[in-house]
Amino acid sequence: MPNRLAQATSPYLQQHADNPVDWWEWSAEAFAEAKKLDRPILLSIGYAACHWCHVMAHESFEDEVTAAYMNEHYINIKVDREERPDVDAVYMSATQAMTGQGGWPMTCVLTPEGEPYFAGTYFPPEPRQGTPAFTQVLQALSDAWHERRDEVLTVSKDVLAHLRSGVDPVGGALGFEQLDAAVESLAKQYDAESGGFGNSPKFPPSMVLEFLLRNAARSGSQQALDLVAGTCEAMARGGMYDQLSGGFARYSVDRFWRVPHFEKMLYDNALLLRVYLHWWRQTGSPLAARIARETGRFVIDELGTPEGGFASALDADSDGHEGTFYVWNPNQLMRTLGPADGAWATELLGVTGGGTFERGFSTLQLLKDPDDEARWDEVRAKLLEARATRTRPARDDKVVASWNGLAITALAEAGVLLEEPDFTAAAIRAAELLATVHIQDGHLSDRLVRTSRDGIASTHAGVLEDHGAVAEAFLAVLGITGDAVWLDRARVLLDRVVDHFADPAGGFFDTADDAEALVVRPKDVSDNAYPSGTSAAVTALISFAAITGEHRYRAAAESGIESAASVATQVPRFAGWTLAAAEAIVAGPLEIAVVGADRSELHRAALSLTSPGAVVVAGDVGTAIPLFEQRDLVDGKTAAYVCRGFVCERPVTSVEELLAR
Repeated sequence: MPNRLAQATSPYLQQHADNPVDWWEWSAEAFAEAKKLDRPILLSIGYAACHWCHVMAHESFEDEVTAAYMNEHYINIKVDREERPDVDAVYMSATQAMTGQGGWPMTCVLTPEGEPYFAGTYFPPEPRQGTPAFTQVLQALSDAWHERRDEVLTVSKDVLAHLRSGVDPVGGALGFEQLDAAVESLAKQYDAESGGFGNSPKFPPSMVLEFLLRNAARSGSQQALDLVAGTCEAMARGGMYDQLSGGFARYSVDRFWRVPHFEKMLYDNALLLRVYLHWWRQTGSPLAARIARETGRFVIDELGTPEGGFASALDADSDGHEGTFYVWNPNQLMRTLGPADGAWATELLGVTGGGTFERGFSTLQLLKDPDDEARWDEVRAKLLEARATRTRPARDDKVVASWNGLAITALAEAGVLLEEPDFTAAAIRAAELLATVHIQDGHLSDRLVRTSRDGIASTHAGVLEDHGAVAEAFLAVLGITGDAVWLDRARVLLDRVVDHFADPAGGFFDTADDAEALVVRPKDVSDNAYPSGTSAAVTALISFAAITGEHRYRAAAESGIESAASVATQVPRFAGWTLAAAEAIVAGPLEIAVVGADRSELHRAALSLTSPGAVVVAGDVGTAIPLFEQRDLVDGKTAAYVCRGFVCERPVTSVEELLAR
C-alpha cells in the first residue's frame, strides 16, 4: 500500500512511495508525531540520480522485516536533497562533524526536536568490512533513545553547539595579489599528467576554470590558461564526456577522466557549457567550440521539459547496472559497424578486450581527433541508432530554480556567440517558466519557489542560491532581449537577498529570515558541485550594480566576497565562483550597452570581449534601463558604449573598433 510519498512532487520521493516503510515528508506533522509517540526520527536524505541511494533502498527500504522495525520504532522522514538543500546542509554538516565525511544516501537519527545524535551514509543489510548492518544500527539507536536518554541528549546538544559555534571566516577584500596567489596555489595541486586538480575521484572544476580564464584575461597569465586547457581537453576526450551525444557525467572515479559515475546533472552541464564557451572565446580552440555546442544541444534535447524548463538529472543506472546505456565491448562494435569500421572505432574510442569499466565493457573515449571526419560522422550515427534501442536511464524531471538559472545564463550567451538562435530561444522560454511558475503571486513577487514539476510549483521556498542564480539568469535574458521587465524581475529577487538573507556580521545566510526555522540557520560560503548561495548572489549583485549604477547592490556583493575571502585564499578549489566574482570586481566590471535595431554583429562582438565579468546589454534606443540613459545612435548607426562605473569611452559603430578597445 502506498505511503505518504505517493503525492510528493519529487521523483526521488515517489521512487519510495511503494516502500513498506511508512515514510513521511519533512513536515511539522512528522515532528509532532515523533513527540506524541516519543520516538526518534530516522532521516534519510538522497536524490533521484544517486546510485547508492537506489542500492540502499532496494536492500533495506524494500525489505519487509527492516521496514517493520523502522515503522515500530521510528518516525521515518525521506528528503530529496535537491528540493530541500537547507535541510541537507544542516544535517550534512552534522554528518561531517560526527564522522569526518559525508555523502548520500545520508542517514541521520534525530530527537523529536530535530537534534541529531547519530549520522552516517550508506549502511549494508549485513555487516561488511567493519560497517554494521543497518538493522543493527537501528536497534542500537532505538535502545539508546529509550534506555540512555541522557547520553543521547548530551550528544545532540554537543553536536548542535558545535554547528552553531562555527566561527565566521575572517573577512577581507580579494585584490590582485590574492587572486594571483590563488592561481599559484591551484597550480601546485594540478595533475600535469591527466588534467584537473588532486587525485581521484575527480569532479569537473567548472567554477575554478572560470576563475582561471578570467585571471588569464586580466593578468595575461599563460600558466592560468594552461591549467584550463589541460583540464578541459582531458575532460572532453575522456569517458566522462558522452562522445556520441554530448553531455558530461557527474564525476570520474579515476584520475584520468576515463570511468565516470554515469549520472548526468543539469548544473554540471550548464557550468561546463559556459566554461568551454569562454575557453573557445579566449583561445579559438575548435575542441572548445564543439564541446560547447554539443553540451548546449544535450541540455536542450535531453533535459528540456515540455513546459520549457530543464530537468535535473539523468540516472546512472538502467537494466539494473550502472552505465549500461553508455558502455560497449568490441563484439558490440563489430556487430553494429561491421569488421572494418568496428576495428577502426574500437581503436579510436579506446575500447579494449578486457574493458576499461566493468564486466568487460569500456567507456568511449576520443583521445585524439578522428583521421577521417566523414567516417566518424557515419560511425557515430550508427552507434547512436544502436544505443537508442537500449533501456534509457530514468530522468528526474523536476525543475530546480537555481540550476535552471545556470542553464539559462549559459544558453543565452552561447546562443549569441555560437550563432545558435535555438539556444537563446530555449533560454528565454525557461526564464519565462521561472518567472510565471516559480515566482508566486505574479512575476514581480519576491516569493521564489525552488522546484516545480509538470508546470506546477512545489511548496519549497527558494534558498539563497536560487535567488542569485535566477536573478543572474534574468539579467542574461535582459542582455539578449533588451526588455526592461527582466531588470525589474531581477531587482525584486536581489532586494529580497539584501533585505532577508544578509547577515549583519557580513555576507549572507543560505535561508531567509522568514523561512522555516531549522535547528541551525545554514551559512556556507564554499562552492561545491555548483556555486554556493553566497557566490551565486554576489555574481548577480555585481551585474545588477553594473547595469543600474546603484551602490547598494555593489556594497552587498563586496560584503559577500569578504565573507568568503578566507576560504578563497586558503582552499581556492572550493571558492572558484567567489574568485571569479572578485576578478569581475577588480576589472570594474566593464559595462557595454549596444544600442540600435540592427545590433546582432556588435552584440556578438561585445560578448566576445574577455574582460572579467563584463556585462553586455543589447537593446533599442530609449530602453528603460539605466545603462541606456543618454545612449543614442551615432550618425544613425547602431553603437556600442563601453563604460566602467558609468563613465564611458567614445561610442563605436563597427566591430573592428569595438574589438580594438
